[in-house]
Amino acid sequence: MTPDKKVKILATLGPAIQGLDDVRQLVEAGVNLFRLNFSHGEHADHAERFHWVREVERQLDYPIGILMDLQGPKLRVGRFATGKVELQRGQAFRLDLDSSPGDTRRANLPHPEIIAALQPGMNLLLDDGKLRLQVTAKHADAIDTRVLAGGELSDRKGVNVPEALLELSPLTAKDRRDLDFGLQLGVDWVALSFVQRPQDLIEARALIGERAFIMAKIEKPSAVEQLEAIAQLADAIMVARGDLGVEVPAENVPAIQKAIIRTCRQLGKPVVVATQMLESMRFSPAPTRAEVTDVANAVAEGADALMLSAETASGDYPLEAVSMMSKIIRQVESGADFQAQLDVGQPRPEATASDAISCAIRRIATILPVAVLVNYSESGSSSLRASRERPRAAILSLTPNLHTARRLTVAWGVHSVVNARLNKVEEITSTAVEIAQAQGLAQRGDTLLITAGVPFGQPGSTNMLRIETLP
Repeated sequence: MTPDKKVKILATLGPAIQGLDDVRQLVEAGVNLFRLNFSHGEHADHAERFHWVREVERQLDYPIGILMDLQGPKLRVGRFATGKVELQRGQAFRLDLDSSPGDTRRANLPHPEIIAALQPGMNLLLDDGKLRLQVTAKHADAIDTRVLAGGELSDRKGVNVPEALLELSPLTAKDRRDLDFGLQLGVDWVALSFVQRPQDLIEARALIGERAFIMAKIEKPSAVEQLEAIAQLADAIMVARGDLGVEVPAENVPAIQKAIIRTCRQLGKPVVVATQMLESMRFSPAPTRAEVTDVANAVAEGADALMLSAETASGDYPLEAVSMMSKIIRQVESGADFQAQLDVGQPRPEATASDAISCAIRRIATILPVAVLVNYSESGSSSLRASRERPRAAILSLTPNLHTARRLTVAWGVHSVVNARLNKVEEITSTAVEIAQAQGLAQRGDTLLITAGVPFGQPGSTNMLRIETLP
């Protein structure tokens, strides 16, 4: 499993993936970590897929991350007496707490927190933004609206409230049950949906502790406004363009994506770009030209990883989708201007020994023909700082912790190998050279840059840099 690309692929498992062989083919085609989407499927389904991944990891002796994606609160209208109604532009329409079936004049909105948060003049979006309502009056148990964009509205369609901050936890009772199950399984990452504010990360961290890493999904306007504070508290960020594209004007999404990537790179937090990247490949063996350009742009912008959702979970061509994404990534990364584009967004270093060494590594790699950067890392933090620099050479992260190796499957350019903890300084060079050669990352005559922290076993203590040329 010699790495052939730096941007990682996160693929969603679902009914389209039938067993161990399918999972192994996806990994061999370029998948680095897998997503279990807890909005769908039973616990038994997710447990089976989890064990498939762990068995493939054992077979290939290659760390593979597993992310559980929590559903989060689902805001929906109630049911209608006729199953559906047609709302006309300009008409009045009431949303209330009355649980009786709705009609063309009113509907149940079983979410008092939405009614409490809305004010006259604010907009609501129904059915993924297909219908738009504007609040005209607010009451204790209802809101009156005027239909700005009409259409068909049927039972249990979703509600988005882009202009209000809701007093809602991102963790529902279902999420808490799912989270307990996933953590007992041993997932590496938890994707947190419906993040509105930094406090949501604090709440999740109190439940998760150190058992898994947290990936905050940015899909609400309020989260975009507080992005830096949220990213500081999260271990990684996902640009969840599905709900985000409903709650903000569609033409704003590309600029928001770029801003999120820039912020995450400055903070040294991995960032995943998600949703509809190769959507047409659910039913077609080839993507559209626009989709290819979308994937290529995300790579050029500096994303750590790209996500496939329905393409691999329920599509007809999951292996072809992964193979196509891998091809696009490799093509962009081999371009003459790829590194120059990344260098334009070079983040400011912090006043730490780890950042000083990471910056030195990047500079040395532009002067010497460095084949690989070998980084000894207990917690993965120094490997993440090296990844933040986006160096030309591959990053080989040697760690005694499988948990750390799985964490780093989302990080740009990092290829992890689990290796026993070092005991002697004399072992640093010989071990690095041996593993780099075994992984196909270096050969005779190549130059290696080696970093480590002495004394060993202290996270965040990287303080040594060596240049070694293989005889």
